[in-house]
Amino acid sequence: MASESIHPASTPSRRVVVAAVGAAGLALTLNACGSEDDSSSSSDASSSSGAGSGGGSVLAKTSDIPEGGGKIFKDSGVVVTQPTAGEFKAFSSKCTHQGCAVTGITDGVITCPCHKSEFSVTDGSVKKGPATQPLPEEKITVNGDSISLA
Repeated sequence: MASESIHPASTPSRRVVVAAVGAAGLALTLNACGSEDDSSSSSDASSSSGAGSGGGSVLAKTSDIPEGGGKIFKDSGVVVTQPTAGEFKAFSSKCTHQGCAVTGITDGVITCPCHKSEFSVTDGSVKKGPATQPLPEEKITVNGDSISLA
């Protein structure tokens, strides 16, 4: 019994601890910057759901979307815009810089709060960085006065 208390439990070496911390940091970084993989899977998902169900959930009425502006639908991860009267577009609400959700639409510009990237309501293109890629377009359908995810 005395011999068990003399030998302390082994502890990990400094090298093992540093390697584990580095691996965890790398995993977090890769997870935060994985927007390209997410956009391709969302387009696959939208095309398969459109084929199977023939339509998506109603997001809004056309009258809810201001001309020259838009509205953010957090739960659906979509921004719907009306660049000109009667023309409706939809984009992912996930900023292409680091994946933050966009939060504002003013003067024809969709803004991200994290690093102040700005995107056009017309085509999702980058108006001001640090983002370098446009917001991915999402498929919607307008039927009468209802706007739905396709």
